[in-house]
Amino acid sequence: MTNVYYDSDMTDAERRDRLYRGDLFVYSPTPSTEALCRHARSMVEAAFAPNDPRTIHRDLPVERCVEVLAKVKPAFIHHSRCKELIPSALRELGCDLEKTYFDVPRLRSAMPQDYLTSGIAYAFHPHRDTWYSAPQFQLNWWLPVYPLSPENCLAFHPRYFDAPVKNGSAGYNYYRWNAQNRGSAAQHVKSDTRVQPKPEEPMELDPQIRLIPRPGSVILFCGAQMHSTVPNTAGTCRYSVDFRTVNLDDATSRHGAPNVDSASTGTTMRDYLRATDLSHIPDDVIRMYDDGTEQDGLLVYTPGTDKKVPA
Repeated sequence: MTNVYYDSDMTDAERRDRLYRGDLFVYSPTPSTEALCRHARSMVEAAFAPNDPRTIHRDLPVERCVEVLAKVKPAFIHHSRCKELIPSALRELGCDLEKTYFDVPRLRSAMPQDYLTSGIAYAFHPHRDTWYSAPQFQLNWWLPVYPLSPENCLAFHPRYFDAPVKNGSAGYNYYRWNAQNRGSAAQHVKSDTRVQPKPEEPMELDPQIRLIPRPGSVILFCGAQMHSTVPNTAGTCRYSVDFRTVNLDDATSRHGAPNVDSASTGTTMRDYLRATDLSHIPDDVIRMYDDGTEQDGLLVYTPGTDKKVPA
């Protein structure tokens, strides 16, 4: 059974335990999460001006929209303001910043189904982040930038939290993805030919959970949770921000959600930055998650480079 907690006052350790068992948490906006969403909103609105980014599918050819997104999304990811606001938000939401590591935030867009659902606005099929080489103790923090509706939000599929699904994760290696696919999203406009882990058997997606918090709120869930992008039939484009965290104690003790069906290789562990000083996870901890594929591609993705980053 999946429980949903609203504005819980649990400690971070208690909360992580519940998340690793498949529960979901929703938090009202904090000063920093509101500021992060305002920052995303201002960048998107400036990029699409004078058009409204929520109805851009009515105003721009899809190719022009992709050009704009291909500029504004990386600009948001690497903006110094994000690295200021995320640690502040984590503090407001009860995390120990000395032991909490986060990755760079993503600015997501979910466009109407007949406009753009591939490449840079990929509409995610049902999946776990662990199929994409995320550790079993990764937590996902998801924030709506504009008001949501049930027709353009996330869907969670709780019956699969502890039930395996036949999937293609065994063919996914994070380092090869960094080297071959991560920088090419904007090239996939009409369809997306990149090989990604997907279910390889029919799934029953109902019952499902759709949470509709107001902009600046946080939906918090474990990376092992089965979730998908709801097909957007709302008539407006959805924009959201998400980032991920790992806790150092959980990394060193291998405390996380059960692995029921993930067989991906490589690890995202080198991507996370400590919330206090932006340092990386210690090398001895990262080595616990090395699996011998470190020479298969790029350990860490750097825009504009195809050189391997040393282990």
